[in-house]
Amino acid sequence: MSGHSKWATIKHKKAATDAKRGAAFTKVVREITAAAKEGGGNPDTNPRLRTAMERAKFFNMPGTNVENAIKKGTGELPGVVYEEFAFDAYGPGGVALLILGLTDNKNRTTAEVRNILSKKSGSLAGPGATSYLFSKKGFIAIERDKIGEEALMELALEAGAEDIQTQEKSYEITTGLTEFEPVKKAIQDKKIPWVTAEVTMVPSTYVKLAGDNARSLLGLMEALEENEDIQNVYANFDIPDAEMEKISQGA
Repeated sequence: MSGHSKWATIKHKKAATDAKRGAAFTKVVREITAAAKEGGGNPDTNPRLRTAMERAKFFNMPGTNVENAIKKGTGELPGVVYEEFAFDAYGPGGVALLILGLTDNKNRTTAEVRNILSKKSGSLAGPGATSYLFSKKGFIAIERDKIGEEALMELALEAGAEDIQTQEKSYEITTGLTEFEPVKKAIQDKKIPWVTAEVTMVPSTYVKLAGDNARSLLGLMEALEENEDIQNVYANFDIPDAEMEKISQGA
């Protein structure tokens, strides 16, 4: 899962910068609206909405924006209807990509995604070509200096975690969908900070990348995520830590 955690860490470090751009707010508002439409406007009974609201809080989004987005989702306020989409694609080095988002014009979004892929050494694939490699899971990454390995294993496994992997700089916890919130709460109750905690798509296999392919792949993912219709890009890459660090610093 190292590819996912490394990409999540890079995005986390960039989040403050991203928040200054309109795209970050737009994505969060769309997700809140879609979540409220799907599961209602109460975050206590709607995990997807609760997660979206936590992200809004991370970006310091005003409460009125959040409330209005929920009301648009529940129909209390008029608003644009967003359609969920999923594109299967391939990136440099044969990496599998799963691109998810919300759009009010799928034809426009399809053309934009195809254009980004063609410019960044990727290609659109047929439906199902890559999505079968990904499963929806809870994912939590914690820096290794925040807690001992045995203590974390005892805490997370008792709360219902499926697996815990120890990486060079972090622990990676995976959970089932129903166990995600209990595991997250158990960690939160112990006041252990995490790098990322989210419901995500975890790949079953990985493609090792280095050199130009690694740089091109990360460039492609960044270009895709700059599109305001795209909520998330998942990929099954594995890039060595040292190289990932160089790329993230622009070296």
